[in-house]
Amino acid sequence: MLVKRIHYYSGLTLTIFIGLHLFNHCYSLLGAARHIEVMTILRQFYRNVFVETIIVMAVVTQVVSGLKLFMTGRKTAGSVFEKLQLWTGLYLALFLVIHLGAVFAGRLLLDLDTNFYFGVAGLNSFPANLFFIPYYGLAIIAFFGHIAALHYKKMKRSIAGMTPGVQAKCIMIFGICLSVGILYGLTNYFNGVDIPPAYKVLTGG
Repeated sequence: MLVKRIHYYSGLTLTIFIGLHLFNHCYSLLGAARHIEVMTILRQFYRNVFVETIIVMAVVTQVVSGLKLFMTGRKTAGSVFEKLQLWTGLYLALFLVIHLGAVFAGRLLLDLDTNFYFGVAGLNSFPANLFFIPYYGLAIIAFFGHIAALHYKKMKRSIAGMTPGVQAKCIMIFGICLSVGILYGLTNYFNGVDIPPAYKVLTGG
């Protein structure tokens, strides 16, 4: 099916970028300065017209094809992993549209550097964090849930005594743990994060 093939390859393209993005977020555990330092290095790869155009095209393709697959597959999905693939895909589609729109609005309308502080402003401001913590946390979990479901579908053999189902569950557990770790770093749970005045406009400050 052509739509599935297109969805698969646009997904692979996005997975590379999202992997780098999550890798960058892991550095939040070492502080805002280290996070921004790594982001500056990674931006040499993806913050240019050519790569950004590919990423945006991949997002649009992924969302449109994903919604089509969701509409056709939701009536026939039977197993837990088939349903997991559909519903995590739907959440990721909504997240990507909102997130991409927010980033470009921040850059083009608010003239902000969409760095560490742009991402964490809502996470560290009450009551906005009541929305943003589950919003970001579920996005990371949904990403790994989608990969886990696809892995289960594609994998035909056991590895180190683990069946495809167990392997998929391990991917999910890893995603949940990573989500908790990243959110801890982005909020500096015990001490909080000092948001520069320019970014307080994002939370009505």
